[in-house]
Amino acid sequence: MSALPFDAYGGLSDAECQERILRARARLGKEVVLLCHHYQRADVYQHADLTGDSLKLARLAAQTDAPHIVFCGVHFMAEVADILSRPQQTALLPDLAAGCSMADMANLAKVERCWRELGEIMDVENECTPITYINSAADLKAFCGQHGGSVCTSSNAGVIANWAFAQRPKILFFPDQHLGRWTGHQLGIPLEDMPVWDADLPLGGLTPQAIAQAKILLWKGHCAVHQMFQKKQIDAFRAQYPEALVIAHPECDFSVCSAADYVGSTEMIVKTIREAPAHTRWLVGTELNLVERLAKEVAPQGKTVRFMSDIICMCSTMQRIDPQHLAWTLENLVAGCVINPIVVPEREAALARSALERMLRVS
Repeated sequence: MSALPFDAYGGLSDAECQERILRARARLGKEVVLLCHHYQRADVYQHADLTGDSLKLARLAAQTDAPHIVFCGVHFMAEVADILSRPQQTALLPDLAAGCSMADMANLAKVERCWRELGEIMDVENECTPITYINSAADLKAFCGQHGGSVCTSSNAGVIANWAFAQRPKILFFPDQHLGRWTGHQLGIPLEDMPVWDADLPLGGLTPQAIAQAKILLWKGHCAVHQMFQKKQIDAFRAQYPEALVIAHPECDFSVCSAADYVGSTEMIVKTIREAPAHTRWLVGTELNLVERLAKEVAPQGKTVRFMSDIICMCSTMQRIDPQHLAWTLENLVAGCVINPIVVPEREAALARSALERMLRVS
């Protein structure tokens, strides 16, 4: 049977889509599990079976019996779900345009060129461990698996870095420079020993001496959402509410993380504010959908949760997963058609899986 075209869904109202999503889910039953990342928009998030950060969701999906995993997130998350799930399961992404600008800042060609250039001035295979943030494409996870490296998340980056330093004296960290810098700082590494590698310049724009001195080579990449937060926003908030608390994601700039009371992953941010005493006030530096959802949840406890930036900045690519695409995906499954399956090639998946499993063993 041919797939139902998306053209028939683009003009549907959100309300009609919600009804069709509910009917399709009732018909599919345990044939499908619906995963939603914390940053997902509310009108999709409400349908989730499982919620959390990307790694948590992929691991949970692999533990289900559902043959179809519908991932309401971005492309790299669906790739991880495919890599960690069982062969009889299929991961689907409702809109293939849901990517990640940070992940796109490091591609395999540029990382391999960086590795070759490092190999011209050092014994790179024995002196440097590649670590990729989970917010990266599957082929970069495979690269780390091939070269004795690992994947990390925002919650276990420090543990993985300590493991890496026990193997070799240097780390190549990509694609997010801010997470890498904050992680190194937490381990006591001076900022000057963590230079930024610009993949568009020969030797990353660094001298051989700077590379020799470096403990962590930070890829020139960042999250467009977390880049919006600034220390002056924290300063203004503290001036108005001296007793308030600030919590930020480690993808934020170093100045923001340094000024915050707490720094941690999305899971840590949610847990910290949920468990905080009643009537506390919080400024939060992470994606808007998560902050607004959390603010509503804890309001009955007298807690006030405010978004750090005055400018609305949400994960625009995550927003592409809307009720129209979700209804289209689910109704095609009802009709026996699998839309947008995410399949990582087996050799690449095997290498990426080794890097992911290494991370899980270490942490």
